[in-house]
Amino acid sequence: MGQTEVRIDKWLWAVRIFKTRTIATDACRKGRVTVGDDSNPVKPARMIHQGDIVHVRKSPVTYSFRVLAVTQNRLGAKLVPEYAENITPQSQYDLLEVVKISGFIDRRKGLGRPTKREGRELARFTDTYASDDGWDFDFDDEE
Repeated sequence: MGQTEVRIDKWLWAVRIFKTRTIATDACRKGRVTVGDDSNPVKPARMIHQGDIVHVRKSPVTYSFRVLAVTQNRLGAKLVPEYAENITPQSQYDLLEVVKISGFIDRRKGLGRPTKREGRELARFTDTYASDDGWDFDFDDEE
């Protein structure tokens, strides 16, 4: 732990925020990673230091992490809390729950056909409201 700074893409990969370093680098290049209160995206070669706050946008949530220590070697999952502290606000996790609940109802354009599971859920949802539950929507003209 003699390092004082490390590239942000290496750190994101090392503390298991991204599965591969290539994905971490791509996230930086696509503008999904910021450091501190600055809203400008960072480049993959940006050096980070202990105490920095890193924001990572994984749609729809923006996760926030405090850098407790720097490393460029991949860590075991049990060691991650020594190097990164998750300080993501609860409001972001609430947003994630809303998206999970809405699921197939708010499908974004371009996601393709619904999966088999989503199709079954949609059928169950429509059957619930299409079944005879005492409401008569037919108009009787015989009155």
